[in-house]
Amino acid sequence: MAITRHSLPGTTAAIYAETDNINYFLSTPLEADTVVGISNGEASVSTYTRRRYVGDATPINVSSHQRQYLIDPGRRNGNATPGREMILDDGTEKRSFTYVGSWLQVHGFLTASLKPGLTKCYSESARYDISVDAN
Repeated sequence: MAITRHSLPGTTAAIYAETDNINYFLSTPLEADTVVGISNGEASVSTYTRRRYVGDATPINVSSHQRQYLIDPGRRNGNATPGREMILDDGTEKRSFTYVGSWLQVHGFLTASLKPGLTKCYSESARYDISVDAN
């Protein structure tokens, strides 16, 4: 499993989580955003001069050429996930996530989408008790 971005419907906010972990708390499963595949890009490098060592009196000319580079939209730097931390706790399971966007949008989504029961949500050093009635 990998931590992926889950955009919240109707908002600009998103939750970064393992899909099974976030869906444990939700009444309707949330799908991970699809990431366009990895591809190679190509760029032209123009002719330039380069010194072989410090103080080189006769620099060499490097001819123009094509350079390939990797395009990976899902690339992350280390284990860091963007955004602010939030913790969901239903009394049985306690899991940590990160979110980007407005907390009001995330809270509104959770209020409408959590499973019935009481879920404690911790964000920005504050605790929110979200109670959803069983229908």
